[in-house]
Amino acid sequence: MVKALINATIYDHDHFMKNAYVLFEKQIFEVGIMRDFINHNYEIIDCENTIVIPTFVLAHTHIYSTFARGLSLSYNPTNFQEILDQLWWKMDSQIDNDITYCSAIVYGSDCIKNGITTIIDHHASGLDIYGSLNALKKAVVDTLGLRGCFCFETSDRFDTDMCIRENIEFAEKNHASHTRGLFGMHASMSLSEDTLKKVSQMNQSIPIHIHVAESEMDEQNAAEMYHESVIERLNRHGLLKDNSLLIHCVHISDTDMDIIKKKHCTVVVNLTSNLNNAVGLPDIIKMRDKGIPVLVGNDGLGTSIVNEYQAIYYLMHHQTASPIGFSLGDLKQMIEAGYQYASQLFNVKLGRIDVKYEADFQIIPYIPPTPFNASNAFGHLFFGLFNAFKPKHVFVSGMQVLKDYKLDKNIENLYASAENQAEILWDRLQKEKS
Repeated sequence: MVKALINATIYDHDHFMKNAYVLFEKQIFEVGIMRDFINHNYEIIDCENTIVIPTFVLAHTHIYSTFARGLSLSYNPTNFQEILDQLWWKMDSQIDNDITYCSAIVYGSDCIKNGITTIIDHHASGLDIYGSLNALKKAVVDTLGLRGCFCFETSDRFDTDMCIRENIEFAEKNHASHTRGLFGMHASMSLSEDTLKKVSQMNQSIPIHIHVAESEMDEQNAAEMYHESVIERLNRHGLLKDNSLLIHCVHISDTDMDIIKKKHCTVVVNLTSNLNNAVGLPDIIKMRDKGIPVLVGNDGLGTSIVNEYQAIYYLMHHQTASPIGFSLGDLKQMIEAGYQYASQLFNVKLGRIDVKYEADFQIIPYIPPTPFNASNAFGHLFFGLFNAFKPKHVFVSGMQVLKDYKLDKNIENLYASAENQAEILWDRLQKEKS
């Protein structure tokens, strides 16, 4: 049945309309002003005193990290490698496909409540490699109705042949508007020459999704072992394919940036995670000036994206030592880059409230306390709504996945049952410890 948003204020970084209507099924097929609206027995959603904006793209995360919430392990790291050793590598070594599925139900549900409906995930699970990406798809796409792109973290910690198989099989079998695959790799410092050669030989066309120079240790390892930078090493192996996602890029050089630009790769920054791990900050402005697309992720640190937008804006002011060194326009450019990448990846049109775009949008209650127009709409979002962001309704491909702040009852039941799988994971970690 055709649905109609009425009495809507619409903003999508390109268009701003008040007192508007939107007609949609899976896609939007008409947008206009309410004086021209004729109700042909549509399902009506009244958007008075709200703002309608596109849902968000989360360009890098770790879904399985949701079961680290409240976890207590012996933790006293002095460097980045010890963070991995003492927390993340302990945890992911004990994850199986049931835990993967349940963690994805929780993470995806919380993403919906934060207005995120397109998720690009980087997965690791030591007990079950094969089938793990299908477990993610089953939860995120088939059950929750979101768009998901998945990959497995190839690393010498795991059976690399199985990692390669999982990545390639999933990517080759999933070319749908809601599901895609990339080729996952952990980081240069956890990948041997033999493994990189094997990946290069086996993976002929799938873009990679890899952490790059997150900490100085990654670069130091590449320099000491191979006498080159991380980017140079990946390039030597022919792994920097078009549309590859290079995550973090905190410690890359100007030369590395030139290679990234030449190879048509994309960078995803995750600033709150960088702060949490005390690894430094990427030079977003220099990458932007070199013409490298820079997207926004959260590295699995929570299920919000708007707090990442705020972190970028304020930390770039700190980094440039200037209150105007990074503008809201610069931030919008990064958000737009996320929509452009996701649109190309899923072969759909995302990020606009306009004809022929997917009906992926969210409705947030908002009564502006000051004048509200096209020139200042993003300022209202950033300095107003983003401080306590809570969409009331969320749609994906015209399907309502959040209604009156609530998920479907069946989803809520699945969410509640996930605690059992978290307990299984935590018990395994305690037994491993003893």
